[in-house]
Amino acid sequence: MRARGLTKRFGDLVAVDKVDLTVPKAHVYGFLGPNGSGKTTTIRMLCGLLGHDAGSVEVLGLKVPEQAETLRQRIGYMTQRFSLFEDLSVRENLEFMAAAQGVPKARTRARIETLIEQYHFSDRRDQLAGTMSGGQKQRLALAAATIHEPELLFLDEPTSAVDPESRRDFWEKLFELADAGTTLLVSTHYMDEAERCHRLAILDRGVLVADGTPAELTGKLAGRAIEVRAGQPRRAQKALLEVSGVVSVAQIGNALRVLTREDGDAGARIRDALREAGQDASVEAVAANLEDVFVDATRGRLPSADRDGKEDRA
Repeated sequence: MRARGLTKRFGDLVAVDKVDLTVPKAHVYGFLGPNGSGKTTTIRMLCGLLGHDAGSVEVLGLKVPEQAETLRQRIGYMTQRFSLFEDLSVRENLEFMAAAQGVPKARTRARIETLIEQYHFSDRRDQLAGTMSGGQKQRLALAAATIHEPELLFLDEPTSAVDPESRRDFWEKLFELADAGTTLLVSTHYMDEAERCHRLAILDRGVLVADGTPAELTGKLAGRAIEVRAGQPRRAQKALLEVSGVVSVAQIGNALRVLTREDGDAGARIRDALREAGQDASVEAVAANLEDVFVDATRGRLPSADRDGKEDRA
């Protein structure tokens, strides 16, 4: 999948702004961004559900939106909201989706049986979808999205309403699909899910602000993450937010995680600020994580209305 200069406008709002994107085959590609960053709009353009105003899109060798109808036979799409029929059983929902996706009748029964076993519905095949838990519904939705064995699967925040154990099981299914050759583009706002992806893209206000493997993205922040342990963490946090070059300060338990705009003497400035605030604290450089990457890529950029040198801190 390849997009170049992808742009979408809604009136005066530029929802997606000149995005370049390349998704390798059989990869789990993560799509991150704050609410309203353009993730869903981009996904809808990539799968041909929404036209674009500028740029080009090629998916599975097909031009989008010109060949969108042909493309839809080769892709699957799953939204965060359960979109199957709650008054139909597991088996009936899969039968309906098989018919809707044009799966030959001669193959339908065997394909449904495979999915029922693969997604652990052997004892629930006749249970109404509306009576199942959130995690079970999402597994059923994933099974339905793959009924026609798509080459490419789009998932828009598919685990937003399920518990951690169900999310973990769901992601195991995604990697099984990737191992079998399916390419997956998954939008998420969970950092633990982002860490699982082969590659990540981060959108902010419609702009692609980061793209790479988790290791590449965290490696770019080497020396910029600092842990502070102080006797009065809230007071220490207030002091640190005034330090030049500090992007964010977050309390995690009894410690403060500080992200700086650059390395060099940031640690020294932090120590000086804590000393002036009367805080006896330890200051130690730590390895950056994906949450640091996310904060740096989204909160670390100066907004258009704040270009006079002031920093956007939180």
